[in-house]
Amino acid sequence: MGLQQHVYLIQIMVLFVLCVRMSMASRVTGIGVNWGTMTTQLLPPEKVVHMLRQNGIRKLKLFEADERIMAALIGTDIEVMLAVPNYMLHLMSEDPAAAASWVDANVTSWLYTGGVNIKYVAVGNEPFLQTYNGSYLQVTLPALRNIHQALDRDKVSSKVKVTVPFNADVYYSADPNQVPSAGDFRPEVRDLAIEIVQFLHSNDAPFTVNIYPFLSLYSDENFPVDFAFFDGTKNPIKDGGLVYNNVFDANFDTLVWALDKSGYPDMKIIVGEVGWPTDGDKNANIPNAKRFNQGLIQHVLSGKGTPARKGKIDVYLFSLIDENAKSIAPGSFERHWGLFEYDGKPKYELDLSGLKEEKGLVPVEGVKYMYRRWCVLNPDAIDFDDLPESINYACSLSDCTSLGYGSSCNHLSVEGNASYAFNMYYQVNDQKDWNCDFSGLAVITDKDPSDGDCEFPIMISHGHSLAQHGRLLDVLLRIAGGCLVFLGVM
Repeated sequence: MGLQQHVYLIQIMVLFVLCVRMSMASRVTGIGVNWGTMTTQLLPPEKVVHMLRQNGIRKLKLFEADERIMAALIGTDIEVMLAVPNYMLHLMSEDPAAAASWVDANVTSWLYTGGVNIKYVAVGNEPFLQTYNGSYLQVTLPALRNIHQALDRDKVSSKVKVTVPFNADVYYSADPNQVPSAGDFRPEVRDLAIEIVQFLHSNDAPFTVNIYPFLSLYSDENFPVDFAFFDGTKNPIKDGGLVYNNVFDANFDTLVWALDKSGYPDMKIIVGEVGWPTDGDKNANIPNAKRFNQGLIQHVLSGKGTPARKGKIDVYLFSLIDENAKSIAPGSFERHWGLFEYDGKPKYELDLSGLKEEKGLVPVEGVKYMYRRWCVLNPDAIDFDDLPESINYACSLSDCTSLGYGSSCNHLSVEGNASYAFNMYYQVNDQKDWNCDFSGLAVITDKDPSDGDCEFPIMISHGHSLAQHGRLLDVLLRIAGGCLVFLGVM
């Protein structure tokens, strides 16, 4: 290769680097996401992290220190909020050595130069939630202190801040009309909550809250639907000189007033979870989810803030990917909060930049599936005495939430319900032939039984997911093609 050719090659390489940097910068968003892992088939973490970067997502909230995910985050600039699970709070509160051990293993060991960009440690998740009946009330603050002391001992407390993600039920409006200015912490937890606020504030750490307008609509049939969204309402709430057109702002400002009454009007607030599900309830669908999430993104990134607090709002969307193994005690919608399907496919177009552009989300690439075969009700079956019991059994060990009232598969016939239940059980059990029998009631087919919006899914194959022949070449070709498009060459 001659000198001139070397020069051309170097110029091309520089052009690619600049192009990639410009392209990535153009997609960077201030929106974070929650990545839960309660699923029967976890997508390869390195593929999900690659997808996050392609979509410009630079903030990530995790519910535990999953070593596979942490390893995939090495070398990225993604800010991470890492959680101490609730079941560990008692131990962390009683034993400073246990807290130090947890910090050593899950925080400082990843914080080396070029490692994982950990910014927050979330101590617990909604520990003051009323349904916990006070289980974590007395241990949250001691655990918070011990985790902070461990971070301080390792000389990283100035970089990694502690916080506690609270459910919005930790505060309330004492006014019958629910005006935000009457906001205060619930009387039974007020003193404890203020102690935590004091500790967080003294260490320059944020107050984190989870806000769910969907639940307002879900729990109250008389709740005004438009008030759950961001595109206006005919009946706003007036609070003195302030006007509220959506429940998110009203809820957020109720917290602002509660903090103000506690003596901390300047307390930094992070919205740790906010979003809208796409299935499992009559109001949980793709149009509503897109309407809410797009409105939320534009609203929080606009800088307008809320009536009581101006500026951009720091939020983490809930959630990244559907979790088909979550508890459905709160409702069937719990397994359908994802922006992406179980296999990493986007559910709808969403512009994470807040610029009102019709942008499609980039999917997880290179996902491998099991064979295209399904388990359905045997058309030749005669004896259906065991059918109800078989359906219940299949659903108890898989995910049939899409069959519920108002859900995407609610329109199926009895036969369709049976097929859906059998198939879900068959898929989550790796398409083993003996998992499609049900005493002769089921049979395997290669004809897709999906019906309209009701998809009969095929699960992810882990046996082939690591076979990436020519992966480097493929990546380079994708970068080159994308760069040319960015530059207007193609």
